[in-house]
Amino acid sequence: MPGRLYVVSTPIGNLEDITYRAVRILKEVDWVACEDTRTTRRLLDHYGISKPTVSYYEHNEAERAAELIARIEQGETGALVSDAGTPLLSDPGYRLVHAAAEAGVRVEALPGPSALLAGLVVSGLPTDRFLFAGFLPAKPGQRWHLLESLAGEAATLVFYEAPHRIVESLEDIAAVLGPRHMVVARELTKIHEEVLRESLIMRDAIRGEFVVMIGKADAPQAPDVPIEVTIETLIGAGIDRMEAIKTVARERGLSKREVYKLISGPRGPKRMAPRS
Repeated sequence: MPGRLYVVSTPIGNLEDITYRAVRILKEVDWVACEDTRTTRRLLDHYGISKPTVSYYEHNEAERAAELIARIEQGETGALVSDAGTPLLSDPGYRLVHAAAEAGVRVEALPGPSALLAGLVVSGLPTDRFLFAGFLPAKPGQRWHLLESLAGEAATLVFYEAPHRIVESLEDIAAVLGPRHMVVARELTKIHEEVLRESLIMRDAIRGEFVVMIGKADAPQAPDVPIEVTIETLIGAGIDRMEAIKTVARERGLSKREVYKLISGPRGPKRMAPRS
């Protein structure tokens, strides 16, 4: 009879942030699949758990997933954990859970700590609708493009970011999204936890991973000047047509697609006045 796979959330900092059920299951399973065996061993030792660990991380996911599913189909029961928080949320685990579902293996979630939710609930930003986009892209161009694509989202935006990119990313967020309420949480649940609101002055030496939360765009006041006229004015001032459309979209809280539809109408794009 096949076993089952447990997806177990583990502390993001404070080792006390683990459920009774998670400790019990980790004591009962045959093995624990984890990103870094040394990190997970410290947690297991803290709770007197002597189960064997299996290395499961980004670069061996495909190969190791097949191996672990085979073991579960032979009757073993395993637990999947990440170094901190909930597996699969910007952490390895998707391939294993997907393979388990494909094989008909029972998968159970043991909910618990998550930097995403911990940051969100202390931010003071609206939580009725939020969009989690994982880690911001490392390359500036890709990061800028992603932020532009999310500019019109009527939701609190949530990202993870690494310390060596946090200053650059905050600068890009301000440049692309303009003035918004923003909260940055660092080292959540740990000794040096910080939740920075509005005054985001970064020091030269920054440690820990960050949760960056950006409030919804304020509903813009519709200006009296028609969109077509505004775009033509910008083009007349020497701004490229595409850049003019982007500017108008950003200023009016619209997506580029919405601006295109407004200036196109049912018969296709309207012709802009040529530059003089």
